[in-house]
Amino acid sequence: MQPRSVLIVGGGNIAGGFDDTRGSDALPLTHAGAFSRNPAFRIAAIVEPNAERRAAFASRWNVPEVYSKLAELPAHSGAFDVVSICSPTAAHPEDLARAVALRPRLIFCEKPLTGDVESSRQAVASCEDAGITLVVNHNRRWAPDLRRLRDEIREGAWGTMRSATGFYNKGILNNGSHMLDLLADLFGTLEPAWAGTPIWDYWPDDPTIPASLYARDGFPVLLNAGDARDYAFFELELALEKAVIRMESGGGNWRMRRSVDSPTFAGYRALDAGQIYAGQYESAMSLAIAEIAVSLDRGTMPSSSGKSALATQELCNTIRRLSESSGAAAQDRKNP
Repeated sequence: MQPRSVLIVGGGNIAGGFDDTRGSDALPLTHAGAFSRNPAFRIAAIVEPNAERRAAFASRWNVPEVYSKLAELPAHSGAFDVVSICSPTAAHPEDLARAVALRPRLIFCEKPLTGDVESSRQAVASCEDAGITLVVNHNRRWAPDLRRLRDEIREGAWGTMRSATGFYNKGILNNGSHMLDLLADLFGTLEPAWAGTPIWDYWPDDPTIPASLYARDGFPVLLNAGDARDYAFFELELALEKAVIRMESGGGNWRMRRSVDSPTFAGYRALDAGQIYAGQYESAMSLAIAEIAVSLDRGTMPSSSGKSALATQELCNTIRRLSESSGAAAQDRKNP
């Protein structure tokens, strides 16, 4: 079988830049890095408006066709099997519409799908109407350690779930969506109860917002806010009946503390000193591309679809509305 052709839209860090300084033995973190290592694909073209970046990308990844914008491409239906959208979020609505017009079999889009819910709904509907599989890069859905943890929780390996606490910064939509999507993948539908004061720590239109939610099993889920001006922060702590499990450094490592008989107080249980394990987050992009190949072969549904990404974005939108409402209510209390 001939390798499937891939068009990459955008030539920045997630398109290929993050892999520029990584060794050949390191797992790829980017679209180009993962597609180029998978024999089921060939990168056929790049669209990038910056001429210098476009030339560097084409040279680095051996891409034969280069364009400055999608409108320059010949309108040949089915010319590409996959369109991989790595452009800035503000460009996604137009890029998605033009990608759909090219009639690929699959679109792989960076999150968030678009910057507003209505545009994302339109993109999901357009792909569905055209029979195009839409995959969104909520990448932790492909991380093997998180998949195992999800299965262990559902099977009751760690006992009853007590609470979950996510820590994030750099925007409720841009990074908060990653955390909320991860929580939804682990626990199912989440119901927001409260949202706090926004923190404008990076994006001018996307604040970081603390929130509390409930999982469908009834246990509390907290979304705690950091500040992106301090450092990158994306971690998750789960309190379960038999252990406290913490994902640290964005999934780079895990800390496991098990319930044991207290060495100090007879008749009590305590947490042990714990163990640290290496995470498998860096394998997520390779596994996403491998799953895309299977989806093209067999017509299977992706782990992170347009519909799941839309549900996450709608939750982000609800949290933002709750934050705005609570802020307005607090202002009313100050000015009776």
